[in-house]
Amino acid sequence: MTTMNKITYRPVRDELAYTFGGRLPVAHLHSGDVLEVDTEDCFGGLVRGPADLPSQVCRMPYLNPVSGPFFVQDAEPGDTLAIHLATIAPTRDWGVSATFPHFGALTSTSHTATLQPPLQERVWVYGIDRQAGTVRFQATETGHAINLPLDPMIGTIGVAPGGFETRSTIVPDMHGGNLDTPRLRAGTTLYLGVNVHGALFALGDGHACQGEGEACGVGVEIATTTTLTIDVIKGVPTVWPRLETDTSIMSIGCARPLEDAYRIAHHDMVTWTSELTGLETLDAYQLVSQVGRAPIGNVCDPNYTILAAIDKALLPAPDPAYQGVHARLRQHTVGLR
Repeated sequence: MTTMNKITYRPVRDELAYTFGGRLPVAHLHSGDVLEVDTEDCFGGLVRGPADLPSQVCRMPYLNPVSGPFFVQDAEPGDTLAIHLATIAPTRDWGVSATFPHFGALTSTSHTATLQPPLQERVWVYGIDRQAGTVRFQATETGHAINLPLDPMIGTIGVAPGGFETRSTIVPDMHGGNLDTPRLRAGTTLYLGVNVHGALFALGDGHACQGEGEACGVGVEIATTTTLTIDVIKGVPTVWPRLETDTSIMSIGCARPLEDAYRIAHHDMVTWTSELTGLETLDAYQLVSQVGRAPIGNVCDPNYTILAAIDKALLPAPDPAYQGVHARLRQHTVGLR
């Protein structure tokens, strides 16, 4: 990786994208470049108060916008794109969440149709105090309020799919997309398989915080200024998205039903563990079975997201994942935090 320059990208509304694939790049990057990019919330900034019901102020399919795509020089199919999230900062002092009719984990949906009445559409506004590091929950029907930890994350990030395919930003899959895992926070490196020349990655859909599973289908949605750096790992394919932090490695599976997403993530984690440690496949399977974790990303998108995670300290003398790119990218962004 060669240290290059810093690129700043601040899109206007008409420049936001709603698909992965099918769009021309907005900027060109090289390995080692630092990108500072503004992202919009999933409502495009149109939901600002309790009266702004999403069904009235938003229009399908213009939900979940992303900034990009960004063309990465030298990225070719069969390579892996490493994206290290250095900082994720809310750009406003508020965020919003909502419930919708026929959307979320605890209501009837188009996939699980029942005869019960639909949920009421309602908006919650959260105050964000960056200095205190808090997100303020205020109940809408009582006076109850509580400060939650501010834990910014990127909900949607991915590359263009292969085969000339275009995918809605609402869908998570092999290309990334709407993964909605709180593990996509600052300090994490995301690995995505490159499917097209230039990778064409994009990101958006920030959350100030989100519980595991994103039960109602909506986190505390925020606009962000996100700083990241990238690297191209030549000739090394990555089939499903993977994450790495200083202490853990994680594999991501996206599918319906949730069991299939679980199987995808854990199959990848077992094979990855075997590759990194030299353990025979069934020994790796046994180890992951006893010390692995399975945090859920979401159970409300067109595909569900679940992770398989394991602490590096529990792996026997592992080789560095992807030739140690996480540590290099982390060091590359030390001064940005």
